[in-house]
Amino acid sequence: MSRGRNEFNITHFALGDDEIDYSLWNTDHPLGTNYYGIVIENLPITEAVPDPTQNLKYKLVTLPRRTVRIPKVSVAQTSFTLNPGQSVTITPQTVNYTDGNSTFGYTFILADSDVCSAYISETAPGQQYAGTGNIVAAPLSESEIGQAVTLTGKSITLTANMLTLAARSTTLTIIGNETGGREVVTITVKKVTVNTTPNVPLTGNPPITI
Repeated sequence: MSRGRNEFNITHFALGDDEIDYSLWNTDHPLGTNYYGIVIENLPITEAVPDPTQNLKYKLVTLPRRTVRIPKVSVAQTSFTLNPGQSVTITPQTVNYTDGNSTFGYTFILADSDVCSAYISETAPGQQYAGTGNIVAAPLSESEIGQAVTLTGKSITLTANMLTLAARSTTLTIIGNETGGREVVTITVKKVTVNTTPNVPLTGNPPITI
């Protein structure tokens, strides 16, 4: 920006009202209607956080006039229990709205990449990725959001990791990039179980070193 060479080009942006507590709207204020929202109007504005797992959970969207239903993000199943190494593909739909999120797709937020890995199995038309085949997204750095992973597309595939100590669960949050709306899917991965025989080395598939 300081060089003034048009190097800072905004291609997408989002607005949200996460910091607003609408329960503070007070229709009983003694000073009348002009003061119903006085507390809300004086709430402190939080610093912008470019982390979709922590901020902009409720993005403001523009819908056509006379829209009578809020578009809803829906999935066929909201809970999965996977064996180690098992995969599941999740393809969300937007109901009550024709072609909802068909251009920019959905944002998928996997809360814990130690439980399972994820890749986008179908990209949105407005997105371009280098290379061919399945797109594997690298987790964001620990200084940003720890074990959470954020991906964008139309369909996502999750593969259960090998958990040797205990079964674990995580969540996959799905957000419509054009119409808003969200759905949360719970993913549980079972612990690796290995049958043992006395005096026979312990192995697994793949081999496990203890």
